[in-house]
Amino acid sequence: MSVSNDALATLVMVAEHGSFSAAARALGKRQSTVSECVANLEIDLGVSLFERSGRQPQLTAAGERLLPLARQALAAGTEPRLSLVLSDTFHTGSLEAALQAFATQFPHTELECLVGEQEDVLALVRQGRAQLGLLCGLAIQDGLLASQPLPQPASTSLYVAPQHALARQPPQDEAQLQAHRQLRLNTYGDTAPAGGAGQCWYAPSYLLLLEMTQLGFGWAELPDWLVARYAPELVPLPLPGWPQRRSLHAVWRRAQPPGPAAAWMLQHFLQPPAAG
Repeated sequence: MSVSNDALATLVMVAEHGSFSAAARALGKRQSTVSECVANLEIDLGVSLFERSGRQPQLTAAGERLLPLARQALAAGTEPRLSLVLSDTFHTGSLEAALQAFATQFPHTELECLVGEQEDVLALVRQGRAQLGLLCGLAIQDGLLASQPLPQPASTSLYVAPQHALARQPPQDEAQLQAHRQLRLNTYGDTAPAGGAGQCWYAPSYLLLLEMTQLGFGWAELPDWLVARYAPELVPLPLPGWPQRRSLHAVWRRAQPPGPAAAWMLQHFLQPPAAG
């Protein structure tokens, strides 16, 4: 009898997370799908793997015997699903090339691409919701996570809409920006911003900040590639020190090193950009 990697991975996730609902969140699936997958595995094997009479499922003796074998099988093979969480500061041109090659290299691996920034990326990787994350300009001081810098830095500039007052009369220094509303990144993991006089508006993603900038609501720091592709009409503010370049890092859990598919994707991201 052939048992799928998906079924084995689901078994391991339920055992490690202690509940079907927590495993479902980590896998990005419905709880009913996870429960059905385990039930079908039990039918196929002809044994009960979890005792469900208590508040949380507990491995039966058969489940205890199967768990290390499932982990061994998964370690030897390609993971059935790969979840990435990516910052919008990462140029999607690099991602597009990676996805094209990934589809050929791992045709049977499910792929999920999430978008997050800064602390949100770290939280999703730390929770096991994503196996691999890419983020920009944040010091990673977390013993649970490993990281590696990418060769290509992220580039950001300050932008306004053509109809904005700052486009008609560019500021000479950053102090002159304070008279105008700033559009700022504030992730889900950040603390709530302190109340002010309306001089700052916040959003959790650069794409939403870009749309707000297009509408003329204020000035914002935005990834240069994002503006070039989706809003080339925006006007960069020619201030000293801009554009800024910050390092990008890949992160993953130390307790869950990248499997074959995640390791392949990581190596692709670590390759220097092609010349020209």
